[in-house]
Amino acid sequence: MRKYVIMGVQGSGKGTQATMLADDFDLVQISVGDILRWQVQHHTKIGAQVRRIVAAGELVSDDLVGSLVRNRLELHDWNYGFIIDGFPRNRPQAEFFLESYDIDGVIHLELPDDEVRRRVLNRRLCTRCGMDYNLIAHRPKIEGRCDVCGGELATREDDAEHALEARLRDYHTKTNPVLELFRRKEFVISIDARPDKITVQRQIRTELGLPITRGPENRARDGRTS
Repeated sequence: MRKYVIMGVQGSGKGTQATMLADDFDLVQISVGDILRWQVQHHTKIGAQVRRIVAAGELVSDDLVGSLVRNRLELHDWNYGFIIDGFPRNRPQAEFFLESYDIDGVIHLELPDDEVRRRVLNRRLCTRCGMDYNLIAHRPKIEGRCDVCGGELATREDDAEHALEARLRDYHTKTNPVLELFRRKEFVISIDARPDKITVQRQIRTELGLPITRGPENRARDGRTS
């Protein structure tokens, strides 16, 4: 069983890198962003609260995030392990996490703030089907329209410039103490997130001692199927 935490500022590619690891190693991917978006899309009470917070350019509280993540982990549907993105967000959450789970590695994706702004401010989301676009590397065939369903592309509420600046300040303030705690007790690898996603993934696997490529024959040797 493998249990990883992946950390990085907004736009660093945490979701992409976590998905690549999860797909190849049968890990359950737990994303705080996805959990919050699910709440909003399904019009729950928590979702309404999150929408108001985001629309005001504020940050979802650490207590709310911690509660949602704990509930998700308690499902125990991660037979071969998990990779968690967006948690822990502060030192108390990190201490709880270390007391509750034996973490195999913490992946820290490093990205300068100017590159974060460039990436995030070029992200778009289809208002109809939810497909993600990045105007730097994944432009739609028709400007402003989704290639899949033809829906209108819009900037995500949490990608607005004022919201991004607040998230950057919050991230830098809270992340350093969390990383220091993990460095003292766990294995932290720091990865340059500026190259393409394949290069970043290969570096992550090299640092964690994982196979660079992993097909069905590798899964069979591990006693796993997919």
